[in-house]
Amino acid sequence: MALIYCKECGHQISDQAFSCPNCGYSYRSEASSCGTNDEWLVTLLLCFFLGTLGIHSFYSGKTAIGVAQLLTFGGCGVWALVDFILIVCGKYRNGEGQYVRNR
Repeated sequence: MALIYCKECGHQISDQAFSCPNCGYSYRSEASSCGTNDEWLVTLLLCFFLGTLGIHSFYSGKTAIGVAQLLTFGGCGVWALVDFILIVCGKYRNGEGQYVRNR
């Protein structure tokens, strides 16, 4: 385990830390800026087969959007189609705001 310095305050932290214990600066978004291949594939398949029910949104952690898609049948399919295109293009974000991409 190596020690590094926080980019915000300069405090010495572990290289495996997700945030600085001194200032709270989060390194989690830098460590994983996008999801895994498995997450991308599962999200893509869920959107393709069950997109009108919003199941891919529930899987991605977007519960409120998933409920809206479930109640509107994916915006009569339009919302599901847009999400499918975003997933294929690598521009779809999960509930944590990270891109779901095929690496």
